[in-house]
Amino acid sequence: MQYTRETAIARLLDGYRAYFNITMFEEEHKPLTAICEFFEHSEKYVLSRQANLWSANCEEFVYLFDVEHLTREIYERCRDEAYEDGMKRANIGPGHMYTYITPVFVCDTCQEEARKALKKCRIYKSFRFSLHGWMDFHAAVLEVSEGNRITTNRSGRCVEEILKNVLSLNKRKRRKVL
Repeated sequence: MQYTRETAIARLLDGYRAYFNITMFEEEHKPLTAICEFFEHSEKYVLSRQANLWSANCEEFVYLFDVEHLTREIYERCRDEAYEDGMKRANIGPGHMYTYITPVFVCDTCQEEARKALKKCRIYKSFRFSLHGWMDFHAAVLEVSEGNRITTNRSGRCVEEILKNVLSLNKRKRRKVL
C-alpha cells in the first residue's frame, strides 16, 4: 500500500496508541508531530513486596517528525532535539534498566547526506557503569514517495521491523495446502 505522510503518521499513531502515551503537537512545533512515551516497571519479590529481589524500570520515547524533504541540517536539528528532550524525560537512577530514544522521520524524500548521517548515528550511554542502566538511540526514516523505503541506524533495526509490521509492509509467506 502506498502511503502519504499524513496517512503513515496516522497509522503509526494507531499502532503505538495501545502501548504508549501520546502527546500531539500543533503546527507551531513543526516538524515534530507527536511524542509517544512507554514506561514499564517489573519486579520480583519473595513472599511479600518488602522482600524485593530486583526491580527494573524501562522506558522508550518515540518522536514522530513530519518532513517534506529531509536534509542533513533538518535531521541533525531534530536528532539533537529528540536526544535532549529524551534525556530530560529519562528517570535515571537505581532500578533504571534502559531508555530508548527513537526519532522517526516520515518524509516524501530524503537527501543522501541525511540518510548517510542517520546510518552513522551511534549514541549510547551507560550510567554508573550500567548499574543504573543505559540509553540507546534508535533512528529511522520512512520515505513514502520511494515506495515506503525504510532506513535505520544500526541500533534502530528493531524499529524497522516495527514500522513494517504497523504499516503492513511485511510480505506474508503463504503455505501450500496439499
